Amino acid sequence: MGKGDLKSKKGKISNNSYGARRKRKIKKRPTVEEKLKIEKKK
Repeated sequence: MGKGDLKSKKGKISNNSYGARRKRKIKKRPTVEEKLKIEKKK
């Protein structure tokens, strides 16, 4: 398991890909209500 192995975390990092071994951090998108509250404050 090294850089050439696409099933390992190190292989995913070297191949610049994601999968079950290398999860992405999900960015939370603001809800519609939160967007409306932000717009009203300005």
